[in-house]
Amino acid sequence: MGITIAVPKETASGERRVAIVPSVIKLLDKLGVEVRMQKGAGVAAGFPDDLYEGVSWADSAAQLYKDADIVLRVQPPSADEAGKLPEGSLLLGHMAPHEGDSRITNLNKRKVTSFALELVPRITRAQSIDALSSQANIAGYKCALLAAHLSPKLFPMLTTAAGTVRPARVVVVGAGVAGLQAIATAKRLGAIVEAYDVRSATKEQVESLGGKFIDTGVSADGEGGYARELTDEEKAQQAEVLAQHIAQADGVITTAAIPGRPAPKIIDKATVERMKPGAVIVDMAAETGGNCALTEAGKEVTHNGVTIAGPKNIPSMAATHASEMYARNLCNLLALLVKEGEIQLDWDDQVVADSCLTHDGETRYAPAKERMEGDK
Repeated sequence: MGITIAVPKETASGERRVAIVPSVIKLLDKLGVEVRMQKGAGVAAGFPDDLYEGVSWADSAAQLYKDADIVLRVQPPSADEAGKLPEGSLLLGHMAPHEGDSRITNLNKRKVTSFALELVPRITRAQSIDALSSQANIAGYKCALLAAHLSPKLFPMLTTAAGTVRPARVVVVGAGVAGLQAIATAKRLGAIVEAYDVRSATKEQVESLGGKFIDTGVSADGEGGYARELTDEEKAQQAEVLAQHIAQADGVITTAAIPGRPAPKIIDKATVERMKPGAVIVDMAAETGGNCALTEAGKEVTHNGVTIAGPKNIPSMAATHASEMYARNLCNLLALLVKEGEIQLDWDDQVVADSCLTHDGETRYAPAKERMEGDK
């Protein structure tokens, strides 16, 4: 009997993405698996049921999960959904491993082997599995467009019979994948772009995209390609220099995040009050507290004439391409787990070992295990 992959319709509010798109069905066929989907799973992403060839369909999640071996999702299941997954199955998707202890507990009760895409190691051979990067690319693009949309100014320089329009000035805070895409997009829109990151190694990348790197004299290169948290003294020095540049900006896009921690506060109320009327802040870190002190997740607020936008689930705004990228990330991970038509978990493989959250009733991700044991 072959392996059955189940793809449910996403239940999280506002989520439009889907874990599998029609173009990857042939890749899954090569793995020797059967794909079963919940009806309408891809509709919100622009993929109606009739585009999926060779897929069997289920009317409900309960019917979908019957005899399923592997479940593919975009968003983490709720605690209730985790408790209804097929016992002993594999679960692949975003798992929010830094929270959701009830969900993790239920996964262990069902002896579900779960793989969190947030935990995929940032090594060269895992780049094709790195969903954080694929989705961050989309988020950076969308945030640049959102800044241009909310701004009362045009981004490019225009020379017209009615006079010359000066280009907008945009500051991007954070030069990771999302920040670099925001820089590139704002630059393509014609803005003058400055960017800052605590990791000094990003200076060359920023400049290669046509941006000017803001040097605050603070470096916080961390492990695994992430930034470490700054000391209070470093934060003060960073804030003082950044505030000067932000005050002159027409648009600011913030992307700074620390995995498993609240987003660092980079723009305080006083800095917002120094900004020009009509200026815009798009805070990509809104869902983890925001990089701006005035950010409200899921809302657009105005303070002293400055608009602060805190968009949520930004990749879902471009659900079609976000789903296509995400589906390929999942397929590439599946290729490490399914071989010759059978599930084969190689714990000597760094990607497999590091990305596993739960297995055989135990929490394998050390920080989550320590957190849960400490709560008992």
